[in-house]
Amino acid sequence: MTTDNACMAGDGDGEREPDPSDSLRTFGAVVQALREHAGLTRAQFGELVRFSKHTVASVELGRRMPDESFVERAEEVLGNTGALRRAARFLARGEPGLAAWFRRWARLERVAVSLCTYECRLVPGLLQSEGYVRAVFEGTIPLLTDEQLEAQLVARTDRQKMLHERPHVPFSFIVDEAVFRRRFGDREQRRRLFDHVLERSALRNVKLQVVPLEAELHACLDGPVRLLETPEGRRYAYSEGQQNGRLIADSKEVRLLHQRYDTLRSQALTPQDSRGLLERLRGDL
Repeated sequence: MTTDNACMAGDGDGEREPDPSDSLRTFGAVVQALREHAGLTRAQFGELVRFSKHTVASVELGRRMPDESFVERAEEVLGNTGALRRAARFLARGEPGLAAWFRRWARLERVAVSLCTYECRLVPGLLQSEGYVRAVFEGTIPLLTDEQLEAQLVARTDRQKMLHERPHVPFSFIVDEAVFRRRFGDREQRRRLFDHVLERSALRNVKLQVVPLEAELHACLDGPVRLLETPEGRRYAYSEGQQNGRLIADSKEVRLLHQRYDTLRSQALTPQDSRGLLERLRGDL
């Protein structure tokens, strides 16, 4: 248990989470709702749990990971229902370099027994070269600081390790040809991208198919989609837009997206023909 003095001393910015997670924000919102229901101000609640009102505010806003003593004292003050103790078990720190709306999907990726990705905007993150990753994040609006950019690069590199570290997990990618024709950087950077994608797609557990420009309208015109299956046999989907993402667990919706993806597989080039197309595009540079 942390002493009272140590708890109070932890109110500085150094104790704040650099990148608050969804679970921290949710836990904080529950604490705030229970506190307000009890008719307590942050200062009054802080006195009862022996933490400063600034610490209380940081927890409620998801900026600080509550320690065990905070959870226990808050439970006693707010009715001792056990709700905060149970919720605290699922608290997780933010993951620098990953957007808040993507973190739940990223955690599912790490345990999935199969992953499928369709992309029509940019090269899938798991296949991006370092130069491509840097170009993508350097163009982000608002502009990133050098520290934020490096965090993005590290997070992307760590995710890519899955392809090698999980050789028994099948990874399927379907990508529009236009994505590979989009220009970035100089010719050498674009060659490195093709080399990187060709190297990754040569792994036995990786299958890459390209939807050629001359292909007709296809089954996934509604936009990019990701699909996975967990060790328990549960299927999830994920879709992403401007500044948001949606984890889809509804079985009917996920089944529909699987049907679309399976149809698109038959409309795209074979993996062998897709590699041939990428090699020609590289040769044209």
